[in-house]
Parts: sequence; C-alpha cells; structure tokens
Amino acid sequence: MQTPPNLFDHELLAQRRARAASFGAEGEFLHHEIADQVSERLEEVNKTFTRAAVIGPKADLWSEILGNTVFSPVKDQETLDLEENSLDVVVHGLALHWANDPVGQLVQMRRALKSDGLMIAAMFGGQTLNELRTSLAEAETEIEGGLSPRIAPMGEIRDLGGLIQRAGLALPVADSVKLTVTYETPLHLMRDLRAMGETNVMHTRRKSSFRRETLMRAMDIYAEHFAEPDGRIPATFEIVFLTGWAPSETQQKPLRPGSAKARLADALKVPELNAGDKAKG
Repeated sequence: MQTPPNLFDHELLAQRRARAASFGAEGEFLHHEIADQVSERLEEVNKTFTRAAVIGPKADLWSEILGNTVFSPVKDQETLDLEENSLDVVVHGLALHWANDPVGQLVQMRRALKSDGLMIAAMFGGQTLNELRTSLAEAETEIEGGLSPRIAPMGEIRDLGGLIQRAGLALPVADSVKLTVTYETPLHLMRDLRAMGETNVMHTRRKSSFRRETLMRAMDIYAEHFAEPDGRIPATFEIVFLTGWAPSETQQKPLRPGSAKARLADALKVPELNAGDKAKG
C-alpha cells in the first residue's frame, strides 16, 4: 500500500491552534456558519440518529450546535478515536484539509458507521483565499524573483469528490458553497486566519518571515485588484461538503447496463441516432 505524503506538520498545527485559543470566540465565526449548514442538511435526512460523533478542532462547539445530547466530540488526529460499527452519523468539522491521509480518515469514519450510516465532511476547497494567494504570489515574484508556498494547497471539488468512493462509501455526493467575508485591510484578514488557527503548516513552507517590502506590495496588489467600492477587501472561503453512506443492502442500486425500460431518446423527444449516423449541426 502506498504511503500518503507527509505534507503537514501536525505538531506545529497543534501549536497554532493553541495560540488561536487565546483569541476566544473571535476565530469561530466560520465554524458557527458551517456547523449550522451541516445541521440543516441533517434535518433534511429522513432518519433518526441516536449515536453520532463530530471530529475537529472545534468539536465541542460543533457538538453543541448539532445537538450535544447525540454528538460526541472527537479530536482530529491521524488515528481517530472511533469504535467500529457504532455510529449512525459522523461529521468531520472543517479539518479534513489538514489531514496527511484524508482517504484514511474517511475509511476510519466509514468503519465506525453502522450499516446505512451517514458521513458528512466539511472542509476548505481550492478557491479558498484565492485573492490572498494571487496577491502574495504576484508580490513575491515581483520583489524577490521567485515563489514559495505561503498558503497551503487545498483540493478542488472534482478531486475531493473522488475520495468518497475511494473510501468505500456509497451514494457519494460532493458540493460546495462560497462565503465572502470583507475586511478593512488584508492585514485584518491575516489576523483572523491566526485567530482561526488556519495559517500555513506545510513542511515545505518558507521558514523565514515576509520581507516588509514584499508584504506591503502584496497588500497594495490586493487592494488594487480586489477592493470593493467602499474600500474593503473581500476574502473567499470555499466550503466543500462530502457526503456518503455506509453500504447497505437496503440502499438504491444503479441499474444494470441494458436493463432500462425506456429509451433516453423518447424521454428527450429527439430522434435516436444509429451508430453510423452523424449528428447534423
């Protein structure tokens, strides 16, 4: 079995999260928003959940929002503290983007689910902080003549969706929402990222601080390219939701090839082409 790459320094991540705790509730607004959205999704499922777990750095907060009489908080570590075949639903709360082995995390979640149990993971997607990425990259190239990984890469939804099936979950669905938060300056955004514990912890990150000249140029580029009419700057957070179910004999199965009882052409009210026919423009 191929060993997943060790992209992130989890010891440093723990330190950054501990520092973020000193900001109190200041860095929790995205967790509140996304946990509320997950709660709404759970309400739309026509099932009763009696045993559930929520995984993540703010698992206690998520547990409270989702229903703390049902949801037990679990730390997001490489080996999850989950009992096999014990849960009706498990939620991964805005932390899977820091996993060195996200498929392994999903597999552990699937194993913890009872038959036909539900998994929902919410994580940052590839469009997150695209304004800041662009501004930092342009400034560093212009001032220092090169690029370094200042912001950790995050997966695109088409790639993240494939993780669900790789983990052996059934009825996979991946969708996303984009949230835009505005700030007085890019420095206020960067302070919020520290308050969230969401700063770069890649092993390959540049260890030195920004040169002041580069940082100031990045701030200017951000304002030049992205500032809104009132002068505030927007920051995009793309949240990708991955949903899947533990396999069950009661779940709907795809039809076997050739077993359809009606023709697609009839449903679309168009003539059916034979193999040798050419479509006419």
